[in-house]
Order: sequence, then structure tokens, then C-alpha cells
Amino acid sequence: MMDLLTGYEYYSSRRDMEVISSIVDSLKQILDEDSRQPQPLFLKISDNLIMNIARMVVQEKKKTFLIGITGESASGKTVFVDNTTKACVKKKNEGIYTVIRCDDYYKDTSKELKEAGSYEALFKTGFSFDTPDAIDLDLMKRHLMELKQGREVTSPRYDFVTCESKADGELKKPAKVVLTEGLYVLNEGVRDIMDVKVYVFTPLEVLKDRWYKRAALRGKTGAAADLQFQDVNRTAQQYIRPTYQIADAVINGLVSQEYIQQITDNIFNALRNIDY
Repeated sequence: MMDLLTGYEYYSSRRDMEVISSIVDSLKQILDEDSRQPQPLFLKISDNLIMNIARMVVQEKKKTFLIGITGESASGKTVFVDNTTKACVKKKNEGIYTVIRCDDYYKDTSKELKEAGSYEALFKTGFSFDTPDAIDLDLMKRHLMELKQGREVTSPRYDFVTCESKADGELKKPAKVVLTEGLYVLNEGVRDIMDVKVYVFTPLEVLKDRWYKRAALRGKTGAAADLQFQDVNRTAQQYIRPTYQIADAVINGLVSQEYIQQITDNIFNALRNIDY
């Protein structure tokens, strides 16, 4: 019996390595084609990321994979996640993916806003929405761990105009892949639970244009917008840009939504088509 088990384990191990090698070759081909584009999606890939992904797909099939995606404000994190999930599944089938957004976990500051009377007055007090302290990262991390352990959570619901946070947000169900995106998902104290760390890079002039357009939709214009953007740029230097160095992959925030869907669709198809 022991000889049979040893033989089976040897066969399984050898078969796993063959499949892993096939996945690695397929992913390298996709990345090579991407690198030749005028605006490639991937700007940097760590040496061991492709091998780790292939190994997790083959040898850890029952594991929940937690992918953390960060970048500066208006870099394109949400766009990347939304288009990745469109490529992952054409319909939002339960059990395939779940998205946790850092923006949902902003702490309630509606009282402070009302007392100040306006965003401009609030910012002049030194208040900042753009530091880790503005977000309940402990709750977000706890929810991510719950999902990894197969339990449902309900994310908060945050209003960017009134600064109210309510507990009755969206029900999040456990899934094979949990994508979490936001300013601080790769910060110390959170990044240790991530299986894959992604940074979205976008040039400052593009970030600024996108940011002001979005700020207007959230009720911030004129001096209030200028004051917050100064703070955004300052705090990014301290809290966000350093995470570029520890990312497993750096993504180009300038690529089109269509191209994001195309290349991520190619990646998921390559993984689906492997015989294992």
C-alpha cells in the first residue's frame, strides 16, 4: 500500500509541475505580447509572481486568493478592478469573486463637516480625508479575513457628499478570488494578508485632471478642492507611493478599459484552458 501511495504522490507531483510549467509559459506569452504594445498594461512584474500564481491555481485550488490593488487617488484602481471582474466572469456568478473597496470604510465625519459648515472650513482646521486614520482599516482587514475563512460580511455604506457612514452596506459573500482596492490596502498592517499586491501607476498630471473632475461630483470645488488636492499630493508621498516598491505587479493607469478587459480575459482563458 505504501508503495502505491508513494507512486501516486510522485505521479501527482510530476503532473502538477507539468501543468504549472504550461501555465507559466502561457502567461509569459501574454505578458510578452503586452510588453510590445504602445501602452502596455503591465509596467513591472516581480520575478516570482507568475510562478506563484501558477502554483496557487494548481496546488491550492480550495484556497481563497486575496488580491490587493492600490495607487494614488484617481489613479484608476476602481476602473481596473471593475474591468478585471468583467473579464473574470461575464456574469457575476456567486463564488467566483468578491470586491471589497477601501472607500466604503471611511469613518463617519458628518458631525465634523456640519460643525465646520463647509468642506473649505473643515480642511482649514487641518482635517484630512487622505491619511490611513480617516479609514477604518481594522474593520476592513477583519472583513477580509472573514471572507478568506468562508464567512459572509456586510461592508459599510459611505456617502462622499455628507460624510456619513452607515453599517447597512452591501452583503459580501466568500469567493475564490477576493479583490480589495483602495489607497491603503498595501499599507503596513494590512498588506501582510495579501496573496498578490498590485500598484496602479498614473502620471501626476493625469491624476490631477481626473481628481478635480471627481471632486466636483462629490461636492468639492474651488478653494475646498484646491486645499484637499494639496493634501492628497502630500499624503500620497508619505503613505501610498512607497508601496510601489513592494508591489508584485505595477499596472499602467493610462490603458483603456477595453484593453484591460482584453488582456485579463486572455489571462483567465489561459488558466481555464489548462488541463488539470
